[in-house]
Amino acid sequence: MPVQGSSETSGADARAAGIKDVAALAGVSLGTVSNVLNRPDRVSPRTRAKVEAAMAELRFVRNESARQLRAGRSRIVGYVMLDGRNPFFTDVAAGIEDAADEADLSLFLCNSDNQPERERAYLSRLEEQRVQGILITPIDPDLRMLDEMALRGTPIVIVDRTRDTATHCSVAVDDVHGGEIAVKHLIERGHERIAFIGPPPELGQVRDRRDGALRALRDAGLARDRLVDLTTKALTVADGRNAGERLAGLPASVRPTAAFCANDLLALGLLQTSVSLRLRVPEDLAIVGYDDIDFAGAAAVPLTSVRQPRHQLGRTAAELLLQETTDPGHEHKRVVFTPELVVRASTQRGR
Repeated sequence: MPVQGSSETSGADARAAGIKDVAALAGVSLGTVSNVLNRPDRVSPRTRAKVEAAMAELRFVRNESARQLRAGRSRIVGYVMLDGRNPFFTDVAAGIEDAADEADLSLFLCNSDNQPERERAYLSRLEEQRVQGILITPIDPDLRMLDEMALRGTPIVIVDRTRDTATHCSVAVDDVHGGEIAVKHLIERGHERIAFIGPPPELGQVRDRRDGALRALRDAGLARDRLVDLTTKALTVADGRNAGERLAGLPASVRPTAAFCANDLLALGLLQTSVSLRLRVPEDLAIVGYDDIDFAGAAAVPLTSVRQPRHQLGRTAAELLLQETTDPGHEHKRVVFTPELVVRASTQRGR
């Protein structure tokens, strides 16, 4: 407890020191303190040291909210991700964060959880906060709200999606090619009946990956019905386990000998069920996933997977956003990366 006459005050009574207090204690002008905070190269080392000493004595913390209010725009970018539980999106977010950090910006992460109302609510909140810009992996890439926000002055970059119009920058992966190389790999290993495990094709990436799989079958001279659809509700491990149970329940005469999963979480669930049912992977069932998250290579049977450049995807998207916020002559770009197949034990016999 402070003694009578002490300069100590309780947390409830203490007033946060302001820029005027720093200037008074250091014996300098408000402009000099402002320069120390924002343009330190304009202040002599001796004066800067006096101001910094005053800040330390007063325990001064700059009021970024006030600074943003004066500027009319915050030093924050937002990323609205589709599924925060999927490691793919957290890896993308890490790439965004690296680029934002280098630009001295903060990153605000939002998880729409694949819920349209939640997605719209996050977009509204970010716009109200006057963020410098928004990156989003949208449920619907053609969401009209994105165009309306851009017209009001909020730069937006679409991540892991593409749209037909050139109203926004976008960064994505060629998922048709990804599906093609996955199934081509399985065909080359002698598989002629292949399961495709994923949710309904309303989700653009799933549709593209399945289209790529069908292209590989066609190029190999195999009929379309050699791709057996095992539709899931979502892209989770639990959905993969459920698909594995349904696959194992098919008659041996029509049961696929290989499976191409729309993402690695489904593939991991399928692998879990296969192991529990004593199916040998890859001898009884070869499995290919998609994304190549860290867990794919660390699985009990390391998974063959189509690798997306997750970190680079996020970083590139953030760099495009920063360009748009600083360059009046910025032109929207559509960047598409090419995925690659990483072959592991889940498709390689004897390894």
